[in-house]
Amino acid sequence: MQPLWELSRFETIMNNIVAIVGRPNVGKSTLYNRLIGERQAIVDDFSGVTRDRMYGLCEWNGKKFTVVDTGGFVKNSDDIFEAAIRNQVEIAIDEADLIIFMVDVTTGITDLDEQMARILRKTDKPVIVTVNKVDNHARLLEANEFWSLGFEDTFFLSSITGSGSGDVLDAVTEQLEDVEPEENDIPKFAIIGQPNVGKSSLVNALLGEDRNVVTNIAGTTRDSIHTIYNKFDKEFMLIDTAGIRKKNKVHENLEFYSVMRAIRALEEADVCFLMLDATLGVEAQDMSIFQLAIKRKKGIVILVNKWDLIPNKHSNSARDFENKIKDKLAPFNDVPILFISALEKQRLMKAIDVGLEVYANRTKTVRTSDLNNLLLPIIEQKSPPASRGRFIKIKYVTQIKTYHPAFAFFCNHPKHVKPSYKHFLENQIREHFDFKGVPISIFFREK
Repeated sequence: MQPLWELSRFETIMNNIVAIVGRPNVGKSTLYNRLIGERQAIVDDFSGVTRDRMYGLCEWNGKKFTVVDTGGFVKNSDDIFEAAIRNQVEIAIDEADLIIFMVDVTTGITDLDEQMARILRKTDKPVIVTVNKVDNHARLLEANEFWSLGFEDTFFLSSITGSGSGDVLDAVTEQLEDVEPEENDIPKFAIIGQPNVGKSSLVNALLGEDRNVVTNIAGTTRDSIHTIYNKFDKEFMLIDTAGIRKKNKVHENLEFYSVMRAIRALEEADVCFLMLDATLGVEAQDMSIFQLAIKRKKGIVILVNKWDLIPNKHSNSARDFENKIKDKLAPFNDVPILFISALEKQRLMKAIDVGLEVYANRTKTVRTSDLNNLLLPIIEQKSPPASRGRFIKIKYVTQIKTYHPAFAFFCNHPKHVKPSYKHFLENQIREHFDFKGVPISIFFREK
């Protein structure tokens, strides 16, 4: 048996983090939506951050990064307001790789703008000033006063119309490093879920020691703790994350730091163990966290913890509970579900074995000949439905080399393949090739 060791912060992350800071009503959320796309912003609007704090993915010039909207942190009292703004900026500086400092040309430079500028000038993080609402020639002249804030990278834009946003994105991507996951044979498992579902207890039970602090107070874990496990011929990295709670239970600024690090952990993980509390059942917040992992194309295993506390269980209790979960996971319900007890150490090694199987599924490569020999006869029997008089003929299928399973189907009218047929093809792939617990991407390309 080899020793365990712990890392205070694992260096490999999936994406850089870009934080948008500024006082209220300068247009931070509008810029955020423009950077990641309005529709995607809705999808990524998950519970666990105060009101309008959101996280989303942006890709520009071949680089991907996570955008954090830190706006709207305001109190009625001027003193509390200034203290809150200072605290918010300090957290953003500490966690972000680059800061977008947004100001408003219609109000000019305010005292709060100057205060935040003083804080940002003290950091070694790159800072890009964006003067918003510059949508006519008169405002373009007025915006020049913001050069006096002392930042070399100052851009004029209108986040509502999009003018100037391309220049900002060019500047952002130029200053961000190319961050890709290191090639590593060690699977990385992130334990995610709401607070107080037993994430740290699971880590301690697996390690055989009280490595992480455990209390019955939700939110005890504030940082993502990385530990390498090497026992019983199994080696992987366990990442214990802070719980992501419902919006209405989040205290101002309490979990902003923790949630940001939890998302970093989710980004770098290969497989996510989503822990549910059996005594509470499946809640909407659990499904929001599930969708967050699926959106990032992570492998996933659902662990129903505290199963030992369920009274009056019968032979079909687990089956009925599992069916309820799968109903809520639809359409992607090809997910392993295990019933465990971290406290009683029940079925923990089974959970690890399943996690390793999901990791293998996520990295699996199917030979092109096997795909075509199996799928083309099925497609011949059930062809894609015609669209507007166009008959669709699929000639060839191959797996694309990506970090998660993705398949390309070559046909004559790729834009007219209906979503229902796409689901049919995904089900056929899952039925004949084991991709349990792993999201699959399917693309249609012109032959």
